[in-house]
Amino acid sequence: MSSPTPQQTLKDVFGFDDFRGGQQAVVSRVLKGHSTAAIFATGAGKSLCYQLPALHLPHLTLVVSPLLALMQDQLAFLTRHGVAAATIDSTQDRDTVRDVMERARSGELKILMVSVERLKNERFRNFLRQVNISLLVVDEAHCLSEWGHNFRPDYLKLPEYQREFAIPQVLLLTATATPAVIADMGEKFSIDPNNVITTGFYRPNLELLVHPVAGNRQQHLIDWLKPQMQPGNEAPSIIYVTLQQTAEQVASALAAQGINAQAYHAGLDSVRRDEIQRQFMSGESPCIVATIAFGMGIDKGNIRNVVHFDLPKSIENYSQEIGRAGRDGLPSTCLTMAGRDGLRVLENFVYGDTPEYVGIVRLLEEIAAAGATPDRQWEVLLNVLSRDTNIRLLPLKTLLVRLEMHGIIAPRFAFLAEYRLRYHTEPEALVARFQGERAAFVRLLVDNIPIARTWGSVDFERLQSAGQAQQVDASRARVITALEYFQDKGWLTLEGKRMTDVYDVRQPEFSLEGLASQLYDECLARERSEIERLQAMLALFESDTCLTRRLTEHFGDTTLSASDDSRCGHCSVCYGHSVQLPAAPSLPALADADFSRYAAPFIERHTAQTGQPPNRQRLAHFLCGLSMPVFTPLKARSLDGFGVFEQRAYPEVRQWAEWCLNPGAA
Repeated sequence: MSSPTPQQTLKDVFGFDDFRGGQQAVVSRVLKGHSTAAIFATGAGKSLCYQLPALHLPHLTLVVSPLLALMQDQLAFLTRHGVAAATIDSTQDRDTVRDVMERARSGELKILMVSVERLKNERFRNFLRQVNISLLVVDEAHCLSEWGHNFRPDYLKLPEYQREFAIPQVLLLTATATPAVIADMGEKFSIDPNNVITTGFYRPNLELLVHPVAGNRQQHLIDWLKPQMQPGNEAPSIIYVTLQQTAEQVASALAAQGINAQAYHAGLDSVRRDEIQRQFMSGESPCIVATIAFGMGIDKGNIRNVVHFDLPKSIENYSQEIGRAGRDGLPSTCLTMAGRDGLRVLENFVYGDTPEYVGIVRLLEEIAAAGATPDRQWEVLLNVLSRDTNIRLLPLKTLLVRLEMHGIIAPRFAFLAEYRLRYHTEPEALVARFQGERAAFVRLLVDNIPIARTWGSVDFERLQSAGQAQQVDASRARVITALEYFQDKGWLTLEGKRMTDVYDVRQPEFSLEGLASQLYDECLARERSEIERLQAMLALFESDTCLTRRLTEHFGDTTLSASDDSRCGHCSVCYGHSVQLPAAPSLPALADADFSRYAAPFIERHTAQTGQPPNRQRLAHFLCGLSMPVFTPLKARSLDGFGVFEQRAYPEVRQWAEWCLNPGAA
């Protein structure tokens, strides 16, 4: 009996009569064994490009996805269609994870979805070496590129993982990649340009509107939205805001006008967020007021309105967010209620990610110390290193990747620093299951992992010393492999924590000051690039040429510019309404009284607990409400001044902070 064709699988498994634009080209290339990139507009059906080939490939398809919500949404879709798929994620218990791994080993599982961070887990990597993998899928692949809007340092290691696990081909998926990002992604995975498939970004059913709002934006939203929210005929809508408190305020204002609206943001617990999302998907709650925490993985076809109450973070974010509207192909409206008042907050987020120069120096001092040891190995607990250097986690990960690129360090492996176990069978019975050298090895484990009540901690140095004395191999790798085997058999439970990354220090004789200055300059260049990205977004909204054309050209799509009149006919500019965004309201000058009231208590606490006053950058972060690791032990958020100037421009606050700290230097 012949195997089904991809066309048959499309109909029999997924229930579709025909492929959509670009899907067939991608599926064909993947099934011919080519590494491929699919650059599809939001809602154009990227996921099918791996879901269908997975059923035709001989081994497992491994999908790396940046968000749990994305994985869960895709898993639900696959389960509904009878596809053997699973995830491994941080919400699962040991039994669930063990069951998923066993299904993968046996060949029952066709698709396994994980986060990129999971690939750093020593036990998971050991598991992957035992499994044949046909295809590595990288979802939201623009995260690979430093030129992209959502760069994730861990994504840079994916080409290395492909080699390590001998995965023959990759499929990159994204909806928001500029030509520069596409080229960068293709180069990292050696993808032939002929195997990069783009569908274009033009969405003829989306109406793009820009309303310049200088006054009461909340009332403007109510006036615009209320006619579309008649009971029993509400238009499903997402209202995007920047801050959590804005989400709550706007949702309350809409509810007071009889509009069934709910706030959604990262400050809510996961159970509440899941319930709000379920209600929106089912139509029970037609309007969500959300930070960008909402929307990834949302595949609701009939969203009629996407409103940006505040400015989006970038053109790429804007494109991704409006792409959630009108996936059913019916007319939908994307409204930006724009003004420059929200620009300062967005710019401040950018400045907040730039580490202190002194933090970079502290980081390099740690590396230099590790480079002076005989084995030149550097063990890193990221949370501890973040605390010690006062560098937030994402910028810290980015710095480590930059140090890899400079050849200073090279990753070796990652391991869980601590393991503990609990027996489900008597230890003596466990020893009795083995003979000869294996029995001696298991006896060594039992004798050297003492149990306190029910749990015992694994001391690898103790085991290795005991093994050397008894001439038994008790290496770390063998111990972990054995304990995982025992867990798979149900003889014990094994738990690990404190993920530790191990690096080789390749160039221990670096110039500390010179390298620190270079890294800091690279951080400042990234900062400037992100600020320019915000300015490009403002230029889009203030365009006097077709908004849709400007947007699609940003992503290299020349569909409209190649047409006769190069106009979409369904945007503000085409309607004759090009705009100038209202300026942000002026704020009173900062005064000595502000320093006494807001800055002085923080300076006093910082000096008392650290032995020195804060620098200008640290004080500006505090006043603008931008988090730093040092703020946690200082309990900085409990002080009245934290975030009091979040609506002010960070450079202005930093300059004022410098004057306050060094008045004689002015």
